[in-house]
Amino acid sequence: MAHDDEGSGPAVVLLHSGVCDRRMWHPQTAVLCRTHRVIAPDLRGFGETPVPPEPFGHADDVVALLDHCGVDRAVLVGSSMGGRVALEMAVTHQDRMTALVLLCAGHRDLPDSAASEAFEAEEDRLLEARDVEGAVALNVETWLGPSADEDTRALVRDMQRRAFEVQLAADQLDPGPELLRVDIDPARVDVPTLVVGGELDMDVFRDGARHLADVIPHARLTMLPWAGHLPSLERPDDVTPLISAFLAEVGSR
Repeated sequence: MAHDDEGSGPAVVLLHSGVCDRRMWHPQTAVLCRTHRVIAPDLRGFGETPVPPEPFGHADDVVALLDHCGVDRAVLVGSSMGGRVALEMAVTHQDRMTALVLLCAGHRDLPDSAASEAFEAEEDRLLEARDVEGAVALNVETWLGPSADEDTRALVRDMQRRAFEVQLAADQLDPGPELLRVDIDPARVDVPTLVVGGELDMDVFRDGARHLADVIPHARLTMLPWAGHLPSLERPDDVTPLISAFLAEVGSR
């Protein structure tokens, strides 16, 4: 897995969203590496990490990365899909975690909404028509809230375009890749957890943040009134201190 590894101290692993890659974490890494060792990978199918023509699991890949880096335990910070991967880690390899931060986390067991079904149908239509640029634009407009500036929108366009390139190429492999499903029971998460949601996010993720905070035993919820789906990119100067304060709290226990 392609990854960045900066700083020293207690380890923090940053797991990107499904429309991004590890570049989304640059604002946080610049701050967190002053007090922590910060590891930010490109998950398979994103950025500089290809998709193999074989079964694989993102959580298993994160464990392999920790082993490669010589890290026994880390705080996991996951955005959207990265949050789902962090939750998978929390139920399959919880002994490798000290705490958890979930930013607008994905969770397969939440029911779809009319908005999420409409988005998925439109993205499928655009990709079937080979309109990759249209699908990129749809994702940028759907997942970035109004606080995101044009530089941020340009970065997300580039990251999403790259993800489509890698994943569409993998679809041509024979045999093709197979992402292994991991069932998640949030009630089994037994580490301190910060759940962050955006009030301007799609309804399924707003509801999901509140659900996770209710079900995870040691969780607390912060809802951001200005945030869409990618708050760490939309207002990094507001979100990075939230993460830093949580890390300091966990580290003082």
